[in-house]
Amino acid sequence: MEDLLKVGVITSTHGVRGEVKVFPTTDDVNRFKKLKQVLLYTGKEYLTLEIEGVKFFKNMVILKFKGLNLIEEVEKYRQKDLFVERKDAVRLKKDEYFIADLIGLQVFGEDGVLIGTLKDVITTGANDVYAVEIAAGNNLGAEAGTEVLLPAIKQCVLEVDVEAGKMVVHMMEGLLD
Repeated sequence: MEDLLKVGVITSTHGVRGEVKVFPTTDDVNRFKKLKQVLLYTGKEYLTLEIEGVKFFKNMVILKFKGLNLIEEVEKYRQKDLFVERKDAVRLKKDEYFIADLIGLQVFGEDGVLIGTLKDVITTGANDVYAVEIAAGNNLGAEAGTEVLLPAIKQCVLEVDVEAGKMVVHMMEGLLD
């Protein structure tokens, strides 16, 4: 499991007093109100930044970091990712998972045969969709390396065991068409 969870990407500066616009990569943008600090990945290292202020504008979050008061001090952080440590992450409800924990899970059919590996989670309005890369030796008649999209619904996803690195699914009719 990942120790760091991505919560956003700095897209640009905002004003001249060191604020930045952040595109949130979390389901709940209000989580930023509760955050005291984030980890900014510079490409080489992680910097701990203390959050001094949070505002919202359209689909963006505007953050002000303590000690960074000029536009010149934050310009270099454009397109950089922001993370939180797992201990600071939001509490999940039953049957909720962090996307970072799902990516890479081995996906098995109800019969125990490996279908493939979960490569991506696509967020839609109704429910998430899991992009699974088909493994060789699957019993679906699907070509290895191709992709199947599985709806993240109870009728399809029967079991998720992040600790064991596996997911069990029911291949609903029409998913391979």
